[in-house]
Formats: sequence, C-alpha cells, structure tokens
Amino acid sequence: MKGSHLFLCLFSMSCWLNLMPTAGNKIFHFGLCRISMSMTEIRSGFTAIKANIQARDPIRTLSILSYPHSLHKVKSSDRCCITHQLFNFYVDKVFKHCKTEDSYVNRKISSIANSFLSVKRKLRQCHEQNKCMCGQESTEKFKQILANYEGLNVTSAAIKSLGELDILLDWMEKSH
Repeated sequence: MKGSHLFLCLFSMSCWLNLMPTAGNKIFHFGLCRISMSMTEIRSGFTAIKANIQARDPIRTLSILSYPHSLHKVKSSDRCCITHQLFNFYVDKVFKHCKTEDSYVNRKISSIANSFLSVKRKLRQCHEQNKCMCGQESTEKFKQILANYEGLNVTSAAIKSLGELDILLDWMEKSH
C-alpha cells in the first residue's frame, strides 16, 4: 500500500514538472497554442548586437514590422497564425541573409536563429493540430510585412528586419 502511494506521489510530481517551463522560459499563449520559450535568451542575444545591426541599416525612414498597424490590434484568435508566419519569415528569410564580418555578431545571430527555429517547430505543431487558424486579418497583416521586406534588396531587408526584432519581441510579450 505504501509503495502505491509513493508511486502516485512520484508520478504526480513528474507530471507537474513536465508542465512547468524550464529555467528562464515563459509560456506564451497564442490563441489555443501554448509555447514555452526563453525570451531572456533571445533578448540578451539581440541586445548584445542591436547597436551593431542597426548601425548597418542605411534606410532609417522605412520600417518592416512597424508599418502602420502591422502588429497592432491583432485579434487574439489571429496571434498564433501571425506569430507562426513571422517565425517562418525570420528563419527562412531574415537570418539566412544576416552575415557580417564580425564573428561575435554572427554567433549571436546564429544563437537567436536557433531559438527561433525551435519555436517555429512548436508553432508548426500547433498549426498541424488546427490550434493555429489563419484569419483574413493575420493574412493581410503578414502580406503587408512581406511587401515591406520585398521592397528592399535582400541584405538591406534582412538587416532591417533583424534590427527590428525588439518590435516583435515587445509585441509578443504584450500579447502574453
């Protein structure tokens, strides 16, 4: 009898620990999708290179993510979809074209890219499980972001998008 109580206690504790985010991770809710990610790790990597990256951006009058209302007023039901699209965008388009002559900056970019890749996979699972539906609003907002990006040459657009990463991170935390 004591053995079964011990087993039940250990099993319950194990289940509880699996639901807890790992150290430094936060749980983000994007509609029905719950994603655990280390925002601290991504932010610290970005903060370390932000000035360097933004100094490389020759076009100060245009924004890719801040175009009027790109991320503002996104319905909670559309947050998962646009987040999924943005993580795909950063992994597939931005990080691939952000190479510098500075190995320290490149390592930080690679670290951020790896974190994004991990979250991208989790978001893809939500999408495949129909927890991440795309409405017209999120589709239109992402089309606008993509049009802003594609209006520049690839390298300039990638550097600008990376330099605006704090806009995405701030939006995610406000939506959290």
